[in-house]
Amino acid sequence: MPGGTYEVAIRSIISVSTHEYVVDGVARVTEMNIETPGAIEVRFYYLEPIVSTSPIGIGQSTLDKIQELATEANGRVNPGDEPPWEKVVKNYPTTTHAHTVEYRLDSKDDVENLFNSAEQAFRLNQNTVIQVQ
Repeated sequence: MPGGTYEVAIRSIISVSTHEYVVDGVARVTEMNIETPGAIEVRFYYLEPIVSTSPIGIGQSTLDKIQELATEANGRVNPGDEPPWEKVVKNYPTTTHAHTVEYRLDSKDDVENLFNSAEQAFRLNQNTVIQVQ
């Protein structure tokens, strides 16, 4: 996984789930969770900014240019840093101390492939291995 490794015993999986939601009206999250009886929760997610559509009187190209300038400005302020919507999101102290291990994936397809692998392991009680770069 990007940023680490996650392994779980199949016999410990209680459920696997996936869902989508919007955070604060600015980002869409596609999330996958594996539930176990332990104290640590794991979530894998793909985070994408919500793309604004043009309101009446403002051209879509203007909105696209504003997004491009915001991304460019972030690169100047934090050279070499990823845009904020590409990082794991933690809210101190809520998620920082909630015993949650989180992985931000690069695509929605990565989340779906991981879910399919975990679901197969859970339903068929068979080992599966998936590597996400």
